[in-house]
Amino acid sequence: MTSRRSSLLPAALLAATLVASAAVPAAAAPPTEPEPAPTGGISVTGQTAPIHDPSLFIDESDGTWYVYSTGEVGRANGGTIQTWSSHDEGVTWEYDGNVWDEIPTWIDDHFADGALPDNLWAPELYEHDGTYYLYYSASRFGTNTSVTALATNTTLDPDDPDYAWVDQGPVIASPQPIAGGKEFNAIDAGIIEDADGTPYMAIGSHWYGIFLVEIAWPSGKPVPGALENAVHLVDRFAPGNRVEAPFIEEHDGWYYLFVSFDACCQGADSTYHVAVGRSRSVTGPYLDKDGRDMLGGGGSTLLDTHGAIVGPGGQSVDDGVLAFHYYDAANEEIPYFPRLGLHRLAWEDGWPVVDQTAGLPEIAVQPDDATARRNGSAQFAIEVSGAPAPVVTWETSADGGETWQPAAGSTAQLATDGSAAYRIEKARSESDGLLVRATVENAHGRVQSDVAQLSVAKPGRR
Repeated sequence: MTSRRSSLLPAALLAATLVASAAVPAAAAPPTEPEPAPTGGISVTGQTAPIHDPSLFIDESDGTWYVYSTGEVGRANGGTIQTWSSHDEGVTWEYDGNVWDEIPTWIDDHFADGALPDNLWAPELYEHDGTYYLYYSASRFGTNTSVTALATNTTLDPDDPDYAWVDQGPVIASPQPIAGGKEFNAIDAGIIEDADGTPYMAIGSHWYGIFLVEIAWPSGKPVPGALENAVHLVDRFAPGNRVEAPFIEEHDGWYYLFVSFDACCQGADSTYHVAVGRSRSVTGPYLDKDGRDMLGGGGSTLLDTHGAIVGPGGQSVDDGVLAFHYYDAANEEIPYFPRLGLHRLAWEDGWPVVDQTAGLPEIAVQPDDATARRNGSAQFAIEVSGAPAPVVTWETSADGGETWQPAAGSTAQLATDGSAAYRIEKARSESDGLLVRATVENAHGRVQSDVAQLSVAKPGRR
């Protein structure tokens, strides 16, 4: 059985910045196991917005992290599913473009009797037997007139000549009856295989809640009779039945059902939060920490609003990393813009846990000026704090601070040990007077260091 679950081995999160004072012969070095990646929030930088409903996929073959997210509103950039990638374990992100230039014409034909979908929603990326399955939804907002559709690809690398998302058309639509005549909303697909390799799709939003539908490979579509035999997994039995975004993950013989509760997409007023239950069977029942069935209103809160993270939800999980969107209260330029959030899960007593400590980034030790001989080295270092551990990026200016550029040879550094440094290996004469500064940020804020200066000593005369 192959699936989207990755066995990627963790690597060091903080780039090395110091040269070792002495080398240990290889023969004398005892074998060591890789250090486990620290749990907790992963501070991100780069292009991380607007990201909504992120589907995280970690490619075990080369370590690339991918996120697929809901398309932009108003059909901006075509309104289709957006793609993003990271090559440093989720710290620095780049926008890679959209799956297609425009929404498939069959979707507009499907909704031709009324308002057309504004964008494509809620992607789910799953790999099986060398094929990548991308499920996505289209809906008439505020109704359950919806469809979940499928596209397939043989690679996730947009630079690969074989890269092409081939639309496979509709998978499941609503309104139509499910599981004994109940109503559902055909959005927010989440794919899981059971221990025998049988694939299922969890799906639903509001109405009667979340259902589990059997699908088949290689089509990736429901088996005959799947809707009539669907399993009802979650119903809150509350006005509006605010539950959606189901995602099922297996861990240590348990299946964990992650869902989003309450109000999404309302900026500062969003009450979205992530809840979870577990079962020994993929078909449930899913019980929360207090033994309450999620089909009867149960669900233990995992992640909620804290600090500048408002309304987290729309989640997925891969390789122990929880991906979600939230409304960014720390964004001064566009308050409450939807942004990517990442958190390495810890496990306690058989349950996933997150650390919701919110600490603004601070700089305890500012960078000092540095002097280097020509072709010699220089280093600028800072000590920082914050929760989660902040990410540090370095910039330089060669025009007295009029303009700033990313520091040459520097990468974003996740300051898990409270320190970060920028090292110049060969200082050139023309670098005399170069200005250096650091930006320190996490989900709750951003701070910039003092400016330090590089002096390059002129060679002495004999």
